[in-house]
Amino acid sequence: MKGETELIRRLKNPKLKNKAFKDLLDIHQERLYWYIRKIVLTHDNANDVLQNTFIRVYKGIQNFKENSALHTWMFRIAYNECIRFLEKNKLESAFYQNDATKSYLSNLTQDAYFDGNEVQLKLHSIISSLSEKQQRVFQMKYFDDLSFHEISEILNVSENTLKSSYYSAVKTIEKEIISDTIQTN
Repeated sequence: MKGETELIRRLKNPKLKNKAFKDLLDIHQERLYWYIRKIVLTHDNANDVLQNTFIRVYKGIQNFKENSALHTWMFRIAYNECIRFLEKNKLESAFYQNDATKSYLSNLTQDAYFDGNEVQLKLHSIISSLSEKQQRVFQMKYFDDLSFHEISEILNVSENTLKSSYYSAVKTIEKEIISDTIQTN
């Protein structure tokens, strides 16, 4: 991408870095926020992790080797920051994650950014019941529209393993939605 190459060049130039970083924030902040929010679940935690992610991006841009797309590199940093955050809060995280997931699902319809219907609510409920690995892979592929190659780079897992997790999650989701539809009729 020509635009991305130019942005990276500006980010690596000390004289242009601050303005380029503002442009980077304008381009990627919202997408990364929602990616992080799906992992840490709450707005406040997502903002904290997002801030830490962008600090690491700002400080580490000189080390970016450009072997992957810039957004893939940033998603990898965001993922690692989420894991760091969850590990740091591990003592309370088992209870927190369960309560936060329940709260997330019950408050989803009141979320200003959610404009879904019953089927979408059901989808979010089913996703929350998947294993953590399946949730991550499904969300990255379905909601974040990342390729298996990009997800592989972010999670450091083989593409075949990711495909297996994704299609297993899809099968579970389809089965649950069909089952629910049959019960309703």
